[in-house]
Amino acid sequence: MKQTLSNDLLTVTIDTMGAELQSIVDNRTKYEYLWHGDARFWDRRSPVLFPIVGSVWEGRYKMDGVEYQLGQHGFARDCEFEIMTDVPENEAWFSLEYNDSTLEKYPRRFRLEIGYALNDDRLTVKWRVKNLDDRVMDFQIGAHPAFNYPAFSASDDVHGYLLFDNRGEMSTQLLKEKGCVGYDEMKVEVDSEGMIPVTATTFDINTIVLADNQVHRVSLLDKERRPYLSVFFDAPVVGIWSPAPDAPFVCIEPWYGRCDRADYTGEFSEREYVEHLNPGQVFETSYLVVFDSL
Repeated sequence: MKQTLSNDLLTVTIDTMGAELQSIVDNRTKYEYLWHGDARFWDRRSPVLFPIVGSVWEGRYKMDGVEYQLGQHGFARDCEFEIMTDVPENEAWFSLEYNDSTLEKYPRRFRLEIGYALNDDRLTVKWRVKNLDDRVMDFQIGAHPAFNYPAFSASDDVHGYLLFDNRGEMSTQLLKEKGCVGYDEMKVEVDSEGMIPVTATTFDINTIVLADNQVHRVSLLDKERRPYLSVFFDAPVVGIWSPAPDAPFVCIEPWYGRCDRADYTGEFSEREYVEHLNPGQVFETSYLVVFDSL
C-alpha cells in the first residue's frame, strides 16, 4: 500500500513495504528525483537499513554469545510496515514491531517508526527506534536513497559533482572483501572548488565511506556545477555509491553504523559505529533533503 504527501512543489510517495520512498516528483515539471528501481542496475529506491548497516562478516554475527545469520543491510527493508494514524499534518508515519521472524535473526524486541515530513522544497526523513526488550538493544540504522543525475547521459565525461561541507582533508575507508572494510584508507581528492566530479571511475572503489563525522552535508550538483539537491544529517558516517559507470543515479546514505571489519567475529555490541539503547529508551534522529533546483 502506498501513502502520498504533496504540496505545490513536490509529491512524495512511500510504500508500506519497507516504509520505502518510491517517488519524489517536481509538480511543475513532472521531473522525478528518485531512482525508479530498475533491476538492470539496482532494484531498490530508498531502503531503510536496520538493524545493521552493510554486511556482517560471513553473514553471521554474535549477540549474547549466540551466533545469528543476517543478510546485508538487515531485514526492515523487506518487511511490511503498519500505517500510523493521528500523525502531524504533512507527515506520513509507518511502524514495524518485532515478531517471531525478526527474533530468529535479531534477538531483541523493538519498535521501529519511520516518518516523512514535507515542507516546501524540503523532505525530512525521521527515525524512532524503541527498545521494548529488558536488555540493552545494540543496533544500527541507515538510509540508502538513490537520486537521479540531472540530464543524465552515459556518454558524458562528468555526470555531476559532489560538494561537501568539509573543505579540508578527507579520507574514505576502503572495502576489502565480502562487503566488509579493511584498515586501508584513501585520501578524497577534490578539485579547486572543493568538489568531486562524478565520472565513470569515481566508484571503482565501490563505495566512498566518510566516517568519524567528517561531513554532515553532501550536495549533488549538475554537470554545470549548478545546485541540484543537498542531504543534511548528523550521522557519523555517510556512504556514497553508484553500481556501474553508466548507472543514472547516485546514492547519498547517512549511516548510524557501518559494515564489519573483514574477519571480525566478536560481539555485535563491540562492532564499530553501533548504537546502544537501554530498556524503555527511544533513539530519535532524522536527515533532511533540500531540492535546490526547484
